[in-house]
Amino acid sequence: MTLSIDRNGRPPEKTCSPVLMGFDRLGAAVRGRFLGRNSGEGFSSVCIDSRTVKPGALFVALEGNVQDGHLYVESAFKAGAVCALVEASRLKPLDLEEKAKELGGLLIVVENSLRALQDAAAAYLDGFPALLRVGISGSSGKTTTKEIAAAISRRELPTVMNPVNLNSESGLPLAVFEVRDFHRVGIFELGMNRPGEIAELARVLRPHIALITNVGLSHIGMIGSRRGIALEKKQIFSCFGEDCIALIPAAGEFSGFLAEGLKGITRFYGPQSFEELGPVRDLGLSGSEITWAGEKVLFALPGKHNLEDAVAAIAIARELGIGNRAIREGLESVRPLFGRSEILEGDITVIQDCYNANPESTAAAISFCDSLEYPGRKVYVLGSMLELGNDSEAAHRELGSILSRCAADMLFLYGKEMEGAAAELEKAEAGYFHTNNIAELASSLEDYVEPGDLVLLKGSRGCALERLSPVFSGKGKPVFSGMEGKCS
Repeated sequence: MTLSIDRNGRPPEKTCSPVLMGFDRLGAAVRGRFLGRNSGEGFSSVCIDSRTVKPGALFVALEGNVQDGHLYVESAFKAGAVCALVEASRLKPLDLEEKAKELGGLLIVVENSLRALQDAAAAYLDGFPALLRVGISGSSGKTTTKEIAAAISRRELPTVMNPVNLNSESGLPLAVFEVRDFHRVGIFELGMNRPGEIAELARVLRPHIALITNVGLSHIGMIGSRRGIALEKKQIFSCFGEDCIALIPAAGEFSGFLAEGLKGITRFYGPQSFEELGPVRDLGLSGSEITWAGEKVLFALPGKHNLEDAVAAIAIARELGIGNRAIREGLESVRPLFGRSEILEGDITVIQDCYNANPESTAAAISFCDSLEYPGRKVYVLGSMLELGNDSEAAHRELGSILSRCAADMLFLYGKEMEGAAAELEKAEAGYFHTNNIAELASSLEDYVEPGDLVLLKGSRGCALERLSPVFSGKGKPVFSGMEGKCS
């Protein structure tokens, strides 16, 4: 009998168990102390935002820089949560035990609720010994590689992956709770916002197959050096056993360092790794035509950087034993995600690549746009590359040097960090406009851009350059209330 599987690898809802984990097992996993009434067998969903609580949920109260989840435990119980993970230090000051008793909820008290969430997720995964766990990390290309790999894998095997971009210290554990009995492959990206985070996430996932896309300057402000970044990324292999497989880019500067001293099996991947990979034809904004195992495939993601991600995804597919037909069909099914190589067509063509930016990805976007044979003018709108720390000024000056030689007819720079790029463009006597005010940027673009132009939007997530899209679509003026003068 054929099992019906949807795009996310889910069979019909009736096959899903309502309880994800029992309270006794949860308490043991997090080494917690029980307070209040145990109302039921266990929990059926997990959340860290009281506004998203569903009946039967486990609510994990996390204390962050902006919000303290412990303030919303009462709201979570009122919304239908059956249990809350809370920290011992917040119990008495917020009178949480009394509130739980009043509302019939169960509290599990721990020392650190984030660590408890991670421990709970790791214990939950232990319940799926047949699941092949795949981890992906790297300075850029993680999400695209994950999406392509999952698109290929699900052609033959029920596959689960991180929803949206849940790849952080709390996001990955939440994503893990999407695993169900029918899944055979789990493909998860591991992000990094601080030193030690990849190691923590590897401890949760304990991947059987782990891939690094590349080592760049992303987050160098926190880590201090590219070698330090490589060491952090290498932690994705830290929980390996002898039969685990490390996939490392063959052409990377740190490939040897990444492979050094690893347990398990190490494989280097790249375009030369696959005899099935034939000629690749660049189709510009339409993507590429890839020849795989003698047949042509239309791959819709444009640019060399997306081809590199496709090669990484194929390396994963090969380790999963996926066949050539599924690889072709998976590659052909992939479409751009929000803010990642999106092509917005109209009177003005917009390449919206503004979900994130670092020196490598920004240079790749510029190189791709330069290479396009386009009949109209090219307008590049670049936002600041954030989180580069002490390397920020040098990186932005280098970007200015690249821009001084690029094929753009006009350059628009946004953000304080772009002052270094502007200085280089000034020296080169190149045409550019620089501002720290998003409304001023929008106004200048509105005056300059005309039908037939090609516009590149590239910047870090904090710049939110997608706010400019209405300028080019003719669907009204963008609203920047309270957001002028800053990347936020």
